[in-house]
Amino acid sequence: MHSGLRNDLVACDGPLAGQTLRAVQPVGGGCIHQAWSLTLDDGQRLFAKTGGSDAMALFTVEAEGLLALHGHAEPELLVVPRPLATAQLAHGAVLLLPWLDLGGRDQHALGRGLARLHRASADASPGRFGWHRDGFIGAGPQPGGWRERWGDCFVELRLLPQLHLLGRLIDEWESILVLLEHLKDDLNRHDPAPSLVHGDLWAGNAGSLADQRGCLFDPASWWADREVDLAMTRMFGGFGADFYTSYMAEYPLSDSSEERVEIYNLYHLLNHANLFGGGYIEQSCASLKRLARHMT
Repeated sequence: MHSGLRNDLVACDGPLAGQTLRAVQPVGGGCIHQAWSLTLDDGQRLFAKTGGSDAMALFTVEAEGLLALHGHAEPELLVVPRPLATAQLAHGAVLLLPWLDLGGRDQHALGRGLARLHRASADASPGRFGWHRDGFIGAGPQPGGWRERWGDCFVELRLLPQLHLLGRLIDEWESILVLLEHLKDDLNRHDPAPSLVHGDLWAGNAGSLADQRGCLFDPASWWADREVDLAMTRMFGGFGADFYTSYMAEYPLSDSSEERVEIYNLYHLLNHANLFGGGYIEQSCASLKRLARHMT
């Protein structure tokens, strides 16, 4: 694979045509695709993500999300790598990015940087919720489309598609549909400003650089309530008190935000249930029941 990848990248129609690759080394951390460290002859280091030919669709959407986030991030605080290339190769597909020198432990800049990204994007938002094309959440589908009201968007474009995928394993559809109408009404009354969100913000998709700046990667971006990013940071841990303190000092959440954490994370539970099955199905059903009890 090393030699095949090397040849594909530097071929006359490859994304590194004319360059000399000194080293190609696999790196860990990829859940869906293979990740590589590339070292050019001039010493420059790049990151490459590769997959089969069908990975091109995922890489294209990921590159669009990175570019959108990059446009609203303050690089002194938060680095979002600007995509260098996406390309169909003889042996698959590749997404090329600048190398990120991870290793920092301080999350103050990550919190402040995310808060400023959310606020800056809200100031320049399209005034509606959604995304311009179908995308992906991990390897799962994330439908595109637009809605004028937040509750309509989150229920119709996020929860319902995941519930339909899981449908045969979910009981009591009528009560679920009643719950969704309640959630839609509550979120419409919440009426947040659309912000550009990372969309898949667990600790594996964010970090701190060696110079202590924050960084974001592997997004599933869309225009949403910024609280969806903060909610997901609480699903699997990995974000410390300095992250939350810095975010809140820069761009405080409303007092009612705690009430929406489980609603927003239900989307990710359902997606995990559809991708991985197992205990995520039980967790999704339990969350649906808790939310239904809370609504009655």
